[in-house]
Amino acid sequence: MRHVFHFRDTYYVYDSGSGALHTCDEQTALLLQGKPTELTEEELRKTMEDISALQEAGLLDAPETTARPIKSHEIKALCLHVSHDCNLRCRYCFADEGAYHSVREVMSFETAKAAIDFLLRESGSRKVLEVDFFGGEPLMNLDVVKKTVYYAKEEGEKLGKKFLFTTTTNGLLLDDDTIKFFNEEMENVVLSLDGRKEVHDAVRKTVNGKGSFDAVLPKIQKFVKARGDKHYYVRGTFTAKNLDFSKDVLFLADSGFDSISMEPVVTDLPDLQIREEHLPVIEKEYETLCEEYIRREEEGRGFLFFHFYIDLEGGPCLSKRVSACGAGNEYFSVVPSGDIYPCHQFAGDKDFKMGNVFEGKLDENIRSRFAESCLFTRKKCEDCFAKFICSGGCSANNYHYCGDINTPYELTCAMLKKRVECAMHVLAARKARESGGKN
Repeated sequence: MRHVFHFRDTYYVYDSGSGALHTCDEQTALLLQGKPTELTEEELRKTMEDISALQEAGLLDAPETTARPIKSHEIKALCLHVSHDCNLRCRYCFADEGAYHSVREVMSFETAKAAIDFLLRESGSRKVLEVDFFGGEPLMNLDVVKKTVYYAKEEGEKLGKKFLFTTTTNGLLLDDDTIKFFNEEMENVVLSLDGRKEVHDAVRKTVNGKGSFDAVLPKIQKFVKARGDKHYYVRGTFTAKNLDFSKDVLFLADSGFDSISMEPVVTDLPDLQIREEHLPVIEKEYETLCEEYIRREEEGRGFLFFHFYIDLEGGPCLSKRVSACGAGNEYFSVVPSGDIYPCHQFAGDKDFKMGNVFEGKLDENIRSRFAESCLFTRKKCEDCFAKFICSGGCSANNYHYCGDINTPYELTCAMLKKRVECAMHVLAARKARESGGKN
């Protein structure tokens, strides 16, 4: 599939079958779209020769993979909800401000142990396993986090398995001891900060209703400074209240963070919800961010923005390109009671309760729904140029907004496609710079 687009004055052709990205002039772009051009007869002949050469090389109009992925039933990861409580009351929180529409509680070490035992038992031949500590706010139950890490490492070593740990935190409880523990034991740490003070404090308030920015920012900065070259990223959320979110991304970069994500909010709150009429503004904002992103990279002040990083050279034939998310099949979420759900965004939904770690069994009907789901079961994705990049979107968002894990939420799709085009422009600019300006 050809996707022809332009960013400012640069025209691109992306071939979804090969993953190849080409630059071209405006007239060639029109030709490839089947539109009238102003090419002379000689120019048309030469352009068609160039197109034929790309086709023969398998870099344009290449066949797309149709092979369905073979999914493993060996579990690779668990998300442990060690705390269904939080010391913030973020207005847009999908988890009901940490309570998940239930009682506020924390996970016991006995439940965490049972979850680790379940993962080890069901991981089969996998040698590398992943555990995410999630909430609510996980640091409200730090003792159990620590005990679980040490227990998992000890038990995993007996079986020749390695654990990679991640924690998502709002940063409010970060202290020297926790920073040391994270830097010793966590493969990745995700820290929540929405950007500028007025933006952050408008939605991320403490239990007593005060803004959390002044308390959180210096703690996250201290953590990142101590983190060195280990993985982390600062994750923000933009809403209808800050559609100028490029300013928040750049604020985070200027605050010393070089690994950043800024996600569109998923909420039904009328004043925060992103709606279709916001899309033109959002698309322009991504373009603004893209241009500044490239400029800073050229000046040696670059940073990693999650949504502007894509790998086209891996090729669409890789199984991960068509598998969709592993939630509900290879990855599960465990809440404080020990109940198991497909992922953290399904937690507490009785229709998606799959079992309990103390029982050690999974509902195979629910699991089959997720195991069978892949890019090719998401029919609306068939004609989308970005399908081999996003794999059909988030199953939870699809379900919560469309009632079906296989039906993509089109508003999210629109934003993703714009981000992908910007990411391609970033990639092309970087390659041109590295090659001395030659494409």
